[in-house]
This record gives sequence, C-alpha cells and structure tokens, in this order.
Amino acid sequence: MCPETMNAKFLIRTILVVATLGQSIGLSHAAASFESESDHHYASAQIIVKYKSHVSRNQRLQTAQRHGGREDERSEGKDWGIHHLPAGLSVAQALQLYANDPNVAVVQPDYVYQSTAQPGPIPDPNYNQIWAARNYGQTISTGTSTTQGRPGADMRLESAWNIQSDCSTVTVAMVDTGINYNASDLAANMWNGGAAAPLHGWNFVGAGSNDPMDYNGHGTHVAGILGAVGGNGIGGTGVCWKANIMAVRVLDANGAGTTSTVVQGIDFAITHGAKIINLSLGGSGPFDPVFNDALNRALAANVLVVVAAGNAARDNEVTPVWPCNFTHANVVCVAALDQNYNLASYSNWGVNSVDVAAPGSYIYSTWNGTEGQINDALSPAAGGWAGSSNHAANGGGWGYGLNGPGLTSPYPWAGTRYSANTDDRIYKSYNLSGVSIARLTLTAAVSVNTGDYFNANIRATGGDPFVGGSPIFSSTNLDTGLVSVKSIAYDITPNIGPACSIGLQLLTAPTSTGNYGVAMTALRIDTLTLDNNSYKTMSGTSMATPYAAGVAALVWAHNPRYTYADVKSAITQGGRILPALAGKTSSGMAVDALGALSYIHSSQQLSATVR
Repeated sequence: MCPETMNAKFLIRTILVVATLGQSIGLSHAAASFESESDHHYASAQIIVKYKSHVSRNQRLQTAQRHGGREDERSEGKDWGIHHLPAGLSVAQALQLYANDPNVAVVQPDYVYQSTAQPGPIPDPNYNQIWAARNYGQTISTGTSTTQGRPGADMRLESAWNIQSDCSTVTVAMVDTGINYNASDLAANMWNGGAAAPLHGWNFVGAGSNDPMDYNGHGTHVAGILGAVGGNGIGGTGVCWKANIMAVRVLDANGAGTTSTVVQGIDFAITHGAKIINLSLGGSGPFDPVFNDALNRALAANVLVVVAAGNAARDNEVTPVWPCNFTHANVVCVAALDQNYNLASYSNWGVNSVDVAAPGSYIYSTWNGTEGQINDALSPAAGGWAGSSNHAANGGGWGYGLNGPGLTSPYPWAGTRYSANTDDRIYKSYNLSGVSIARLTLTAAVSVNTGDYFNANIRATGGDPFVGGSPIFSSTNLDTGLVSVKSIAYDITPNIGPACSIGLQLLTAPTSTGNYGVAMTALRIDTLTLDNNSYKTMSGTSMATPYAAGVAALVWAHNPRYTYADVKSAITQGGRILPALAGKTSSGMAVDALGALSYIHSSQQLSATVR
C-alpha cells in the first residue's frame, strides 16, 4: 500500500512554490512549536522576505543580521529569501520589523499548505491504537486502565510517510532482550545476517549463541515501535513501514544484563553495519569506562546511538543514568511524553543530559507471546502438596494456615518455634507443558537463625526436588527474632516440563535454638508461550527511544549522505517546541517526524526534490 492512500491529512511545509517541473527546492529548517502548528497556518521559526530590485547580496545579509536573524544560504540567486528568526522573536514581531526595513519590498509568513488527497484506508487493523502517529483524542486501554489524549499531540508521522516510509536501507540494531523474529508483524523487516547470523542477530546472554530469540518481550515491543510492517493488514504500524532490524540480545529473561553483554552487543552492531543502535536500557551507578569506550567506537564508526532517559521521575543531572549521561556527540537521550504531550509522570529529565522527548505512554506494539499465570491458593482445597513432614499438631513440619491461605513450618505458626536438627520438606508439581518462559515468585515471612536455612529447589521431572533437583535459593540469618515479608523472584524456564516440581525446605542445625521459621503467603508462576501474533500496550522511556530511533532511520534513508551529526541535528532541532520540556531537555523539543525530514543543515547545502 502506498503512503499516499493513508487515512490522513498530509501537512506539507513549503518554502514558496516557485519551482518549475523537475526543479529541486530546499525544505527549510523549521523548529515549529506545537501551539503554532495547531493554531496557525505558517511556520513559527522563519519568514519569507522579497527584496527591492537594487539590493545587493551583502545588503541582504546585512538586513538579516540587523534584525538578529539569518538568511538561508539556499536563497542565493533568488529575489526572495528565507530568514530564520532568532530565539524569542515571533513571526508577528518579525513581520513588523522587516516591513519597515528600506531593503525589503514584501515580507510574509512561510505558509503551510494541505494536500487535497482524500482519506484512504488505515494501514493496519489496530492502527488507531498508534496515537503517536495520529492522535485524535482516542481512548487507549491496557486492559486494567484507560487514558485519552489531546487531538494533534502526535509525531506527524502520517505527513512524514507521504515523504518517506521505507527505512530498509538503514540497519538499526535493537540491543535489548532479543526479538521474536518470527512475529508476523516483524519477520519481513528483520536484518539478513547471512550464514554467519542466520537468525537475524546474536545472543550474548549466558554462554551465547546465534539465536537472539526474546524470552522477555521488551525487545520485541521496542522493535515493533520502530519497524512493525506497515500496510500488511496485521496488528499495528511502526515508524518505518519497511525496516532492517538487527536483533542483539544482551538482556536476559528478567530484562537484566551487564556491562560485558551490552558492550559485546554494541560492538556486534558496529561490526555488522548498523547505522543506528537503540538502547532502551539504563542503570544508575558510577561512571562505566568500558561502556564509555564502546560508545567511542560507535562514534568513530559514524553510528548514532539512541538511548532512554529512565523511569524514576527524577533529574539525571542530580542522579546520573547511564548511558543517557554519557556526553558522546553521537548519543541522543530521549524522555517520554504522555498522550497530551506533557512530560510523562514517570519520565526522567535533564537539561544537559536529555536531548528530546517522544511518545512513551500507552504504546501499542508487538509482543513475543501469550502470557499466563498460575496462582497457588496454598490451601487444603487447592491441595497437591506432599513431602517428608508429618504435619504434626505440635511443632511438626509444614501445614496449611496463617490466618487464611498459606503454608507454614513449623505448624501451627503462632509463636511456635522450630526444633534443632529439622529437615522439613514439601513440594508440588505444576504442568508447564508447552510454555516457553516461566518465572516463579515466592512471598514469605521468614525468621531463621544463623546456621539454619530456608531453601527452595526445583526439578523438571517431578518428585522431591531436593533429590536430583536444582536450587532456587538458600538463605540463612533472615531477620533473627523478627518477622518480615520477603519476595523472591526466579527464572525457572530451564526446568519447564509437564510435571515441574517446586519444593520448600526448612533445614536446621543440630544445635539450633529454634526461631519462628517460614510462613509462605503467596506462590505465583508467570508464563509466556511464544507465538507470532501477540501485542501489548506498555509505557516507559524504553518506548520513547525507538520512536526517536525510527525517525532517525527515516531521515537517514531519505538523506543517505548524512552523517550521524546531521541525523542528530534533524532529530533534536527539527522537532516541536513544547513548553512542558522547558528546562527539562537540552532542546526543549518533542521529536517530530515531518520536522526532522524537513530539516536541512544549511552548511550541507543539501536539497530534497519535490515530486
């Protein structure tokens, strides 16, 4: 489907339509404010000046300088010129100043025109959920909550797609949790790594492999924001209808990684030709010199690195977040906007470290599979627990009840203390057949002495997991003399099977004086089964980052001779000025797809051909 047939009004920023057929004209640098684009019909950062016939080139330049502006170099040879206005000078003020200038014959705004294209079918069935592309005030739901946006508070992607929707000439590396490269809305847009990387990238987690499959979901979601196939009649639509997405897995199933995995991922992307690296990740802590060096290598290779600001609702100038706070010239750090184009409540900011903002709240995109959950009631009715304990009435092993559902050892758990030389075990099997990912969460009140242990084991084939099973955790000296709740999360994916058994153990020393023991209050297993047609709505600066990276890919595909610096300028200077970002980002701008495509650095003297 051609972009021209989209359900949209395509706004076209013009300089002045004086070109003859086939002539190239420059699209102007315009950092238009959000308010001016919605309330006026002209660009807010420039005007058009027509000079009197006797005015020389030097006089023209002096005219611009006299009023604090700058004449675009591409105006040379014409009897009119584009004047970029200084900060703080409105179009209305500029028109009055220039009208009284002795060198000026006519001065006017740089008007915005609309095409007369009729609305066509939307690109994909759930496109209306993509408010960042077209915000008409629609209600977005996550299943548990809803939110409504402000009409016009979007990235003007529909207008941009009338110029460029194909980013396939630009390889973008998603350095993340991997990607479900079989997803129907992503498969056609995955990078072809050839025989060396047949599964579209690489996995640097654990022992590593050539399979960067996503066992978390985050990377697949991020990839879909940038490059879900447009116009295929499936799901949603990415910033790039066509893309070239490299999957680089550096974060595990819990979404965690290390300096070494992330740096290996960056180097892989550089070595294999990525022009843009998306890093929807971050962490606080001291300066990381190895990470810093990796970004230096990306800089030397002319690679743009787009990173997330973080989700702690704080100032990154006070508490640095890496990689956002690295100062490399090729890094773009992105904050998140909500549907009203306010800084999202959770988003970090930083007047020096954070460059721009992009949509990050209630973002609909691809997911890696179908989610499920097993909640054990920990009650006699639920049953299923067995073990070596006799559940004796006084001081015996595991039993049900703690003012409601629960499992306790010793039993009853009401001031009873456990005995020395105790080995109380209890276990239960769960059918995880067909599941791709499983995460166990245990919640318990724990009080054991030093030398006594609360243990949990797992066994894929059922039975007593303390015989031939694997440890989940082993803890001693937990809140001696006190009782407090502990929540323990563990990835049990390696033990998935039809009779996966989970066991709990209270193990005490021969000389133990005894304490309160363990009271299990909750046991939950979260599962995910990989499939090719799942979607999810999420919020975070992780979501804002690929929106900025996607626009960078559009710009670079449209202007292949650009350097990372040119693309970064288009992203950070071709956006929309938002009052909400004043003092929050270095540019004060929201990423704007049309503005970025229209931005041309004057020193490059590049132009775009109007077709």
